[in-house]
Amino acid sequence: MDASDPLSDLRERFYIPEDCLYMDGNSLGLFSKDAEAALEHVVEEWREHAILGWTDADPDWHTYGERLGERLASLVGAAPEEVVVANSTTVNIHTLVGTFYDPDRGEKIVVDDLDFPTDHYAIRAQLRQRGRDPDEALRVVESRDGRTIETEDVLAAIDDDVGMVFLPSVLYRSGQLFDIEAITEAAHDADALAGFDLAHSIGTVPHDLSEVGVDFAVWCHYKYLNAGPGAIAGLYVNERHFGVTPALAGWWGNAKETQFDMSLTYDPAHSAAAFQTGTIPILSTAPLDGALDIVEDAGGVAALREKSLALTDFLIELVDERLPECEVGTPRDPASRGGHVAVEHPEAYRISLALKERGVVVDFRQPNVVRIAPIPSYVGFEDVFRTVEHLREVLDAEEYESFERKRGGVT
Repeated sequence: MDASDPLSDLRERFYIPEDCLYMDGNSLGLFSKDAEAALEHVVEEWREHAILGWTDADPDWHTYGERLGERLASLVGAAPEEVVVANSTTVNIHTLVGTFYDPDRGEKIVVDDLDFPTDHYAIRAQLRQRGRDPDEALRVVESRDGRTIETEDVLAAIDDDVGMVFLPSVLYRSGQLFDIEAITEAAHDADALAGFDLAHSIGTVPHDLSEVGVDFAVWCHYKYLNAGPGAIAGLYVNERHFGVTPALAGWWGNAKETQFDMSLTYDPAHSAAAFQTGTIPILSTAPLDGALDIVEDAGGVAALREKSLALTDFLIELVDERLPECEVGTPRDPASRGGHVAVEHPEAYRISLALKERGVVVDFRQPNVVRIAPIPSYVGFEDVFRTVEHLREVLDAEEYESFERKRGGVT
């Protein structure tokens, strides 16, 4: 399978730790030579041009966020002006929810009880800013099985009291992929807005945000897009919302033509670029520029998705065959699955430590999940096979027994 993989050569463009099976790219993707070259390029420009880099660098730094937004647009199915890189994911949730939440449209915001915590933290904070009790204003769709959220339960939660739906595209634990189109349609039928957190799908799942009519979305770039730890985040705003003043207005979101007029009256860019806040951090942004070269050379996100599904199909098949003690907590239907597989076992935490001791880098998520993410740009089918073999040996020898049950800080 590796020999016939058209994307296998991409692996050579990454720095893969020695004697390591790296299966944690849905937490932090690996460093690529392309990202390194882009970073070195802006460092050299800083050295050579100093402040003139904002205008004389190639490309200029002043419009770096907008230009990268244009490159990202095809990954999320948007017009170039609907996407920009800016801020962090959590800051983007704050500014977008804060901007678009209107109690007069509907007081309730629909979320789910398996969300990544930062989404709830930000939304609850924004509700408090509006004088709303988050416990009253949040309508939380509960999971039936602790793994997934039923689409019909989300649709049933959307009524005339709802002003906004904000959900992940992919659940961070189980890897369930949501039906964005159905949820957006239901939200709009109720005159509500639909927003999504694409952190666990950007770069591995194609999206059609504009065609579907999604109102806004946020994501990070340090997982499947391999842009580095703490890399700048991204956001999408549908063009019908252009011109609105962001809740967290800042000078970098001012129209570029008037930005240096230094007017004390905000003149928002007539694009998603209005949601930039402070000055773009060039050194934290440049690696994304290089990382996107790999996506484009792969043939786009559709090609990466095809291989990703083949890898996760293979992984699920191996778990079924080789690991009867474990459960697959990820939907088996490819249309309902993101880019990682949740392997469940009561000793998942200690198993993850035993695997790392062997050089198999995975991560643990509460309560019983070993997350395994075969990133299609640098993981092969043999890597998946060897990972399962290591897991089989850990279970056979009960190697996890040598590790304490008490968890550390980072898992």
